[in-house]
Amino acid sequence: MSKPLPTTVRTHFTALRMLLVMTVILGLAYPLLVTGISQVAFSGKANGSIVKTTDGKEAGSGLLGQSYDLPKKNPSDTDEAAAPDPKWFQPRPSANGYDPKSSGASNLGPNSEDLTKAIEDRRKAVAEFDGVDPASVPADAVTASGSALDPHISVAYAKEQVDRVAKARGNVSPEQLNKLVEKYTEGPSLGFLGQEGVNVVLLNTALAQQK
Repeated sequence: MSKPLPTTVRTHFTALRMLLVMTVILGLAYPLLVTGISQVAFSGKANGSIVKTTDGKEAGSGLLGQSYDLPKKNPSDTDEAAAPDPKWFQPRPSANGYDPKSSGASNLGPNSEDLTKAIEDRRKAVAEFDGVDPASVPADAVTASGSALDPHISVAYAKEQVDRVAKARGNVSPEQLNKLVEKYTEGPSLGFLGQEGVNVVLLNTALAQQK
């Protein structure tokens, strides 16, 4: 008659079997199940909410903002400041230049003199760029989001830019642009969190299709 294994050995074998079973269930079966459900039921969101043009080209992600600047005269010059392109609706400022690999705010508080100066400088620049009174410039036009990657702007900021975009493009009227702004205006999250916003990535992608 064989001698029973010591209690310590049996305990370790039990733990090993449990480890293998849970690895198969939680490490393989569950992730595959969730991935399969998400691909079937929420394919677009599961794959990054990629925004495509009518010809199938990827324009970005509807979850991540991006810059719409004029090309630099010298692309290799890191000190050259990028200038916003008047033909596009502009996003709100970003603390990291809309770099998706570096999400985060500037960490400047409301009592920061640097932040106050930056806001006033932005207000003057935005007012001049859009041809409006500085007092009418919306707050989101001069302040960055906490993530620095928010693709949304306020409806007020989007409408402020309509005349400038129409003038710069010449092939689309303010009425057409206002309709696009309304089309890509999204309601508050869950119906009650926050305010309405306009997704600039979706708006500019649609604008690119205008003939």
